[in-house]
Amino acid sequence: MKSKSIMDDGQEQMEFWLAGPILNIPDILQPAAHALLQSERELKKYTADFPKELLWAKTSGRASVGFHMNHITGVLDRMMTYAKSESLTAEQFQFLKQEGSFNLTIEVEGLQEQFSAKVAEALAYFKTLPEDTLTEKRTVGRKKLPTTVIGLLFHAAEHSQRHIGQLLVTVSVLQSKIS
Repeated sequence: MKSKSIMDDGQEQMEFWLAGPILNIPDILQPAAHALLQSERELKKYTADFPKELLWAKTSGRASVGFHMNHITGVLDRMMTYAKSESLTAEQFQFLKQEGSFNLTIEVEGLQEQFSAKVAEALAYFKTLPEDTLTEKRTVGRKKLPTTVIGLLFHAAEHSQRHIGQLLVTVSVLQSKIS
């Protein structure tokens, strides 16, 4: 029996990792691509109809839903920048600084679209990478911590999945308080 997940429209769909390879993405990056697509699907599912007024609410001292949505987008963007052997821009530092900032002008749908756009950008980037470049050395941050291209891309994917799990719990707790 195959494992399935339910999307918010009620349609049953296989999880991405069971749906086969994504065209033109190197085999070794398929798990990262699948994880990012799964994160995108689940982000939309778990935040569908989520009340805007709870976007920045914290529960049990944990991060807000808005933070998680911004943070996974920002981390994915930063990891791709490092993978390209580039330095972060002033705009990226500003985004990082404001990831958890209370902002009532931000819409849930805007945060969903922001992450979807970054996932599409990441998958397009994956398609440009020859497999023999994935073990090239890269560094992270001001301290120039050592890693590789593949290390950065896998971290971005697993990090997204981790925050989706945290987001799900926060959404569930906050919605249970208003039901």
